[in-house]
Amino acid sequence: MSIRSQLHPPLRATGQGRVGVLLGGLSTEREISLKSGKAVLAALQARGWDAVAIDVGRDLPARLVAEGVDVAWLALHGVFGEDGCVQGLLELMGIPYTGSPVRGSAIAMDKIATKQAVAGLGLNLAADWIWHHGDPIPAGLTPPCVVKVPEGGSTIGTWVCHDGGQLEAALVQAQDMSRRVLLEQYVKGEEITVAVLDGLPLPVVAIRPRSGFFDFEAKYTKGQTDYIVPAPIPDGVAHTAREHAARAYQALGLAGVARADFIVDGDGRPWFLEINTIPGMTATSLSPMAAGAVGISFEDLVDHLARTARTHVQAAGQAG
Repeated sequence: MSIRSQLHPPLRATGQGRVGVLLGGLSTEREISLKSGKAVLAALQARGWDAVAIDVGRDLPARLVAEGVDVAWLALHGVFGEDGCVQGLLELMGIPYTGSPVRGSAIAMDKIATKQAVAGLGLNLAADWIWHHGDPIPAGLTPPCVVKVPEGGSTIGTWVCHDGGQLEAALVQAQDMSRRVLLEQYVKGEEITVAVLDGLPLPVVAIRPRSGFFDFEAKYTKGQTDYIVPAPIPDGVAHTAREHAARAYQALGLAGVARADFIVDGDGRPWFLEINTIPGMTATSLSPMAAGAVGISFEDLVDHLARTARTHVQAAGQAG
């Protein structure tokens, strides 16, 4: 049975109700969100949906009411969009939305909470420490290592440090962005990603930045990174990565499409890095790329997510 045929059936017919594509927002990933949202809006309109773009600000509740939004398609990245805040608002307003519920969104946005949530599931996790401003550098941490702001996205707030000087400089920058900092032992290898759609892992995508590190420039500058799907890795490695991505998705209680990132080391072990609950959503983004490998076009994917949008919290007094 194909992945396409296993997708959950639609909860509403295409074209019923008005879809608000929530984009932009207040995070450092605003510009990326605008690109995702515009692509989603075009795909929905091509499929006959009555869809409108809503640039998310603090007036979002009033905008949702004024636009008569029946369904929210979330194309937001980062804080105040991917972290459960907007999801909670939509639950309160009773507006179905795409993607994961409040709890899963909040946990997945926090890299520390994510690692704690998936510990014990059999995933390979790099050794880590939680650092606070004023703490000494952990005795067991030796470069090369990685400094991560827990709520950072699109590699914003991530530094690979090859010596003590780079580590100290990264911590100075990181402490201005977060009260807590995640320090991880560096794992050398090839970056891959696994999108999970309705609990089903899609084919593995290999990420090969030409500069060596998949940083913001490599991720969003055309021609700086090569993407290969299915990834040219052994079947057993791909199977393990896909299984581990599905485990993380299930453990966090995610929904819709999410994307788990890994590093495959020299021994063929995939090391789990994080899982994104609202991955990039343009025709050339990684999750649509993986979906395309199993015959799901970009418009198919956007349409399917709109059809299966829902609220996740049952209001008191309402029937199930």
